Amino acid sequence: MTAVVSDTVLPTSPKMMRAGGTVPLVRKPSLWLSGWLVIEMALLFGAAPLVMSWLVHGERIPLLADYIPPGTKIPIFVALLPVLVIAAFLLLIDRSFRLRDELRRGLGWRNALSIVLIFLIMGGAATWWVKTYHPSWFLEFPTNRPETYTRIMLAYPLFSVAAQELLYRSFFFHRYGQLFGTHAWLIVIVNGLLFGYAHIVMNSMFAVVATAMGGLILAARYAMTRSFWAVFIEHTIWGWLIFTVGLGRYFFTGVSNV
Repeated sequence: MTAVVSDTVLPTSPKMMRAGGTVPLVRKPSLWLSGWLVIEMALLFGAAPLVMSWLVHGERIPLLADYIPPGTKIPIFVALLPVLVIAAFLLLIDRSFRLRDELRRGLGWRNALSIVLIFLIMGGAATWWVKTYHPSWFLEFPTNRPETYTRIMLAYPLFSVAAQELLYRSFFFHRYGQLFGTHAWLIVIVNGLLFGYAHIVMNSMFAVVATAMGGLILAARYAMTRSFWAVFIEHTIWGWLIFTVGLGRYFFTGVSNV
């Protein structure tokens, strides 16, 4: 089926890469707009993580030097706020995005089963690796710091996962999906690798590689389902596992008060 907007014939096929909350009829981007979107993507998802890393690891900020002591580590969520604000503003003024539609898509039993099976296989392998090669790490966090562990388990989905998935899946697929057309594999690869790259803020190659792998899984899940809740749940249970079995040490760098 096709629809006409101005002089442009637009496909309305569900194979087109877009977010779950994207209104189906989206004008095909002009060459100028495509160029701008590429530049915008490079700034938000390429340059911004470098700035975030600089901030998180205690560099002095000229305008705030009198208020932030040297060596202060800024929480990752705070460092992410400027990008989130920009993304939220762009979605707010974009008439082709509807948040209620983005949040309305459910999970479905097939996706739920897929999430569970992947988690059991890969999560089981990760747990075995920690217990075998780093037994002192296993359950170290919940055992030695139960109160902090409980706070992390409760706050992580609400403040970290929700923000990351709205930014890296909902916003990314809505804003830049039109650049990829029907090439799902390409947007999955780009999105997954950029998600891993964003974790340079952790100052850990393990964190970058692990989150790139996880980002590919989440990007593929979203490309198939266009469901925020599917990636939200999958992301959450993986984060809970990481913090529980002892791999959280790779994801704490730069985070204050944890």
